[in-house]
Amino acid sequence: MSSNSNISAIGQRWIELSTVDSTNNYALTLVKNNLAEHGTIVFAHHQTAGKGQRGKTWITEPNSNLTLSAILRTNFLPLHQQFVFSAAMALAVQQFFNNYTANDTVIKWPNDIYWNDRKAGGILIENSISGNGVWHWAVVGIGLNIQQTQFPHWLPNPVSLQQITGKKYDCLQLAQALCPFLQHYYGLLLQGAYTTILQQYNNCLYKKASTVQLRKNNVVFNTLIQGVDEQGYLLTGDTYIQRYCFGEVEWLIPKK
Repeated sequence: MSSNSNISAIGQRWIELSTVDSTNNYALTLVKNNLAEHGTIVFAHHQTAGKGQRGKTWITEPNSNLTLSAILRTNFLPLHQQFVFSAAMALAVQQFFNNYTANDTVIKWPNDIYWNDRKAGGILIENSISGNGVWHWAVVGIGLNIQQTQFPHWLPNPVSLQQITGKKYDCLQLAQALCPFLQHYYGLLLQGAYTTILQQYNNCLYKKASTVQLRKNNVVFNTLIQGVDEQGYLLTGDTYIQRYCFGEVEWLIPKK
């Protein structure tokens, strides 16, 4: 732990790009070539091939949204705490966005940022793990809709900060303002405050204690959201609790 206590603050090193295919790709190249420094932020004004969860693409208008990747040291974390790390990063982004949305921002499992049933952003974490099981680096890709007001028709429920608040924002300034939130939750990880992180995550969980529609293997069913456990399983049901891993079930959210 002591070797990590004096590392650079998140955002102290800043790489600003006008255009890139993916900030995660750029950051992962630094990791692969042993050029990574903890706390480095790779920010792009335009991302041409942003990556979403499960191989999806993240569609973003040029100069309109917050698209960045944070390179973070994770060698002090055991591999089985990958979800707690993900939860900490989701909390950082949710708390940051919540500052602008009158406390209406929540986290949709596992790490989408939601406002009133609409998706404002998402997080994609890609890891560097050695053959002996040491988790060296995490690249935390963050995308938030900020200025964009027109979205592709196939996206079911997008929303931007400008649409929510009616105000305009500087995406670069917002990216810089996000860093202290990332730093705070990274600090909790350094302290081993896993229980605190999980409790806070569940307090901010989208549709917790509500009945929702899920689909598994083309079967649609209603179930009560109980929370998420430390392994990242979604817990649902009433008398009998069911556990679902990410990708096992699909949320059915009405199009806005």
